[in-house]
Amino acid sequence: MTEQQRILVVGAGMAGVRTAVGLRERGWRGRISLLGAETHRPYDRPPLSKALLLGTADGSAFDVDFEGLGIELLLGRHAVALRPAERVVVTAEGPEPYDRLVLATGAEPVTLPGTEGLPDVHLLRTLDDAAALRPVLEQRRDVVVVGAGWIGAEFATAAREAGCAVTVVEAADRPLAGALPAEVAARTAAWYEEAGVRLLTGAAVASVAPGEVVLADGTGLTAGAVVVGIGARPATGWLAGSGVELGPDREVLADDRLRTSVPGVWAVGDCASFPSARYGTRLLVHHWDNAMQGPATAAANVLGGDEVYDPVPYFWSEQFGRFVQYAGHHSPGDAAVHRGDPDGAAWSVCWLRADGTLSGLLAVDRPRDLVQGRRLMERGAALDPERAADPSVQLKNAAL
Repeated sequence: MTEQQRILVVGAGMAGVRTAVGLRERGWRGRISLLGAETHRPYDRPPLSKALLLGTADGSAFDVDFEGLGIELLLGRHAVALRPAERVVVTAEGPEPYDRLVLATGAEPVTLPGTEGLPDVHLLRTLDDAAALRPVLEQRRDVVVVGAGWIGAEFATAAREAGCAVTVVEAADRPLAGALPAEVAARTAAWYEEAGVRLLTGAAVASVAPGEVVLADGTGLTAGAVVVGIGARPATGWLAGSGVELGPDREVLADDRLRTSVPGVWAVGDCASFPSARYGTRLLVHHWDNAMQGPATAAANVLGGDEVYDPVPYFWSEQFGRFVQYAGHHSPGDAAVHRGDPDGAAWSVCWLRADGTLSGLLAVDRPRDLVQGRRLMERGAALDPERAADPSVQLKNAAL
């Protein structure tokens, strides 16, 4: 590449910002443009469900000197199409040519059918979403949360802290049904009751009207506001017809160097999956740490490198006074080894493959387990199941 060429990064969230900064850190002196759909200066998302929602912080803009780094910000620009033959990203405001392109458009929340345009029905994905929800908490309205996943639990935590009456409705038979095995996820149900949150599982929403949510069994719930947290999908609709290969969840199918099926185009963060040799499967990771780690590989490879991306995935959530962390990627056939009393304040679960290799770890208020377990996974270590099950033994000392 020559310094007259332009690298265009589409998506101004964590993955996009880190990629743009990473290009500069690796010595690229040519033009870098960062295109974002929102008009706000790029910001971090985790505070949206915590400090920003509760009004204890005014913003979460990245501490990045874009002007000083020579990174051009193209904000309020919606990408609507990609024309690889012309090397152009089409936006609603006009075409943006590129020499090399990085897709970092993230994910968009799944909406609840029939609620589009209804007042007091909210999502929580953007800064504007958080701003719209702050009056709900300030006014202590009765809130119905649809979905007992990570975001639903985090919002319910904030709403209870603000003094709202909260009901969480989950179609599955337990919280976190899509994230954790039944015997582990079921333990979290008690957390809701302890926090004063009404949890209704096996409860599908039939309809939503101003002030009320009606369940499939006819139960009516008073709702001063409804917050929908039923998942997210990669924001890739604009790539239709571009030749960029998409997977079953509409994610960009990147390779282990984060290259897409189109030459000169890479993908990183929530919008892309990648093949993991470590876990023997393709991973689609919708978590902050993936958006932090992937850009280093993407930036290096855009500039001609040949780095492989195969991290140990990591995620955390603060809910109902607990710090919940997960690292790795376990399979249904992996054996669960429990550390500590599941009814106590702190416990962990390790998942071991048939050969004893640690594949995944969930830690509830046991951060040391998480740190040590993540290191063990990075080096592919196997554990002694008996020692791993003893919470008095440091996890690193259970390695074989």
